[in-house]
Amino acid sequence: MATEKCSTKPLQILYTSIEGNTRSFVTKLEAYAKQRHMENPEERLVKLTEISEASGEVEIAEPFAVFVPTYLGGGNGIDNGNNEIMTTELRDTLEDFDNYKNCYGVIGSGNRNFNAQFGLTAKQYAQQFSFPLIDLFELRGTSKDVERIYARLNTYQTRFEKQIK
Repeated sequence: MATEKCSTKPLQILYTSIEGNTRSFVTKLEAYAKQRHMENPEERLVKLTEISEASGEVEIAEPFAVFVPTYLGGGNGIDNGNNEIMTTELRDTLEDFDNYKNCYGVIGSGNRNFNAQFGLTAKQYAQQFSFPLIDLFELRGTSKDVERIYARLNTYQTRFEKQIK
């Protein structure tokens, strides 16, 4: 899959992981980027920053994307059960220092068994902070998800970098 390149700055990713699914996915993404970079030094590496209660305030001055799992308080995600739980530290980090202004998009994860709630937290982040929903993947993702999302992150970050020049 072709990727758009502007520089070799890493793809900076902020994420939170409650049960390990998101951490597993971004770790696979990081390994894929390293493999691509070894084959072609023009390919971007991935820099991961996990956000948790222990993180404290974090200021992010470089472009980044956010990975967020979906954890909601029950219901069906349409007329009830659309209240985010367990990912508030990441939301707070976006608000701290106006970090969200350097965020070029969000990738969400979840379980398709939850129908309308699948990826709902990422959709809520995109709406609240006015940045794009880049993609969604299920649970720990597949190798195809990793390849597709790596390419999309490259495209989105390159566009964002060109806008801020």
